[in-house]
Amino acid sequence: MIQGYVYILECSNGQYYTGSTKDLDSRLAQHQAGDGANFTKKHLPVKLVYYDEFARIDEAFYREKQIQGWNRKKKEALINGTTNLLHNLAKCQNETHYKNKIDK
Repeated sequence: MIQGYVYILECSNGQYYTGSTKDLDSRLAQHQAGDGANFTKKHLPVKLVYYDEFARIDEAFYREKQIQGWNRKKKEALINGTTNLLHNLAKCQNETHYKNKIDK
């Protein structure tokens, strides 16, 4: 049973916002109505460009924090489904690379 989601929104200024929630539809409606995060409120409208489902909300939250530390190219690889590029993009940018502890 799905208990959590991680999601990426593309804001009107072209920047990405990453969040996690228990109810994706409700949270997206909050963002669009300007009742979401301060960042998205300032950059409406927003568009959902990626989401993933998790059995537990803490797993979604962990993934949110992981993605928030990524550079734009790495986020775009995830959004575009080219996950085979993620490791190399992390090495190229000298990012801290968290090992994904979540077994799917």
